[in-house]
Amino acid sequence: MMEEGGRAMAAYLRPREDGRIKDEVAEDLADVAKTLGNVAEYWLADPQRTVEAQSRLIGGYLSLWSSALKKLSGKKARPVVEPGARDGRFVDPEWTSNPFFDALKQAYLLTANWAENMVEEAEIEPHTKHKAEFYVRQIASAVSPSNFVLTNPELLRTTLASNGANLVRGMKMLAEDIEAGGGDLKIRQTDNSKFRVGENLAVTPGKVIFQNELMQLIQYAPQTETVLETPVVIIPPWINKFYVLDLSPEKSFIRWAVANGLTVFMVSWVNPGPELAGKSFDDYMRDGVLTAFEVAKKACGTEQFHAVGYCVGGTMLAMALAWLAAAGKDVGVRSTTFLTTQVDFTYAGDLKVFIDEEQVANLERKMLEAGVMEGRQMANAFNMLRANDLIWPYVVNNYLKGQAPFPFDILYWNADSTRLPAANHSFYLRNCYLDNRLAQGSLMLAGKMLKLKDIDMPIYSVATREDHIAPAASVFLGVQLFGNSGRFVLAGSGHIAGVINPPERGKYQYWTGGPPTGRLDDWIAKAEMHPGSWWPDWLDWIERQDGRRVPGRVPGTGPFPAIEDAPGSYVKVKA
Repeated sequence: MMEEGGRAMAAYLRPREDGRIKDEVAEDLADVAKTLGNVAEYWLADPQRTVEAQSRLIGGYLSLWSSALKKLSGKKARPVVEPGARDGRFVDPEWTSNPFFDALKQAYLLTANWAENMVEEAEIEPHTKHKAEFYVRQIASAVSPSNFVLTNPELLRTTLASNGANLVRGMKMLAEDIEAGGGDLKIRQTDNSKFRVGENLAVTPGKVIFQNELMQLIQYAPQTETVLETPVVIIPPWINKFYVLDLSPEKSFIRWAVANGLTVFMVSWVNPGPELAGKSFDDYMRDGVLTAFEVAKKACGTEQFHAVGYCVGGTMLAMALAWLAAAGKDVGVRSTTFLTTQVDFTYAGDLKVFIDEEQVANLERKMLEAGVMEGRQMANAFNMLRANDLIWPYVVNNYLKGQAPFPFDILYWNADSTRLPAANHSFYLRNCYLDNRLAQGSLMLAGKMLKLKDIDMPIYSVATREDHIAPAASVFLGVQLFGNSGRFVLAGSGHIAGVINPPERGKYQYWTGGPPTGRLDDWIAKAEMHPGSWWPDWLDWIERQDGRRVPGRVPGTGPFPAIEDAPGSYVKVKA
């Protein structure tokens, strides 16, 4: 174990010694200390508040001590505190049956809950409070007794039963993951050897029919004799790879859409290097979104198309539509679908923890040096939003149990990150998250002031109930800013699983109701719940917009010859 641990340490130190990595942990810790210091200052400013806070914690410990003594003497005792219903860290029976581990678990939960309550009750500046809540959750997750061999009964049993072989395997995987991350830990969340883009992921047949330095445009092959005349153009996020919509065949939204008679075009964004550092939001809109529109229309010989935007791709799509309206240009958008898309960032969730003037300026400085934001930074931020699901279970499973994770296509996609060009990302962070200019109607893009109320067309908007990236309340507030708020659908589950939910699986549910006005909770109270996937509801809505049909279109036979087979080469470039 020590030998493998030494290899892991060497993999960590080597790129720092030769200058390839510049550690900035001190800056991060300074911000944590400063933020939590504001909370401490509030409580310590009033001696009575301080005593009350201490009394609550000590009172909880005394109750736990009394309960633990009863349990040690063989008597039954009700728990002082219990983990949440969805907390999977303490499922091993010994966390409850063994008095020592039960007391340790409850002491941890008492302390973590007390710390979270201290932040919640502190009367401090809202953004500072939001950051403090986030930091306290991260610290609490990190120090959980489930994360250490000597304080986790399952890990103790495993270690003793294998004479520590699990730790040897774990150190070996730790060294491999640090090497794979170029000196930073890149936690493996799945068995990467089981997946290949273009072989068992992103395999829906099609052709790349157009490309420029920012994107490739894929046209998928028809699977029905006739198709709807109006094609569909999908704008995915540029902060992730598009094939989340084309995972394994049974989960592929694209395959399902094509099989149901739609002509589908997909933008595949480039994985940019420093040479594209200066590419701005204007460039992505013109050479990405608007170019995709024109190529799709010419390829199909139509004047109209349905536009679909997912997550940040939907935000860019909304900006493009507002820009077209401001410029007085009608490019033939028949309808628009927004999937977990924010245009008002008032309730943008925990990602706002990373966005304030100081942090954005610091990030811009780093991006100015590198030309891009490395994909692992964005991936780490997303993982931290759900640390108890996406970080610590894999630390325990991989490095302490010594077990390789199971193959899971969504987690493979999640780890297949992409870089972000400096100018584009800076514009997005400042104008959306930091200043919320799009919602305020004060965002200037390519010489035009954008007004969301100018987007007046049939709109279908999907939010997901447990979304931690584009919270449902945020999506719901945003759709009310359009000239036509359209049809709002709330799907079960989260940002990915709620969208990628094939009807055949019969999972989750979705809600439909009246126009999206007022508060989300009031809308849900009156909405109708439907079992299963929202996909068929969307298809019915699309067909109602224009049901005319034409013979299936073979990609590459029109004015744009095929360049290569789908999924293309851009998506295969690794960060």
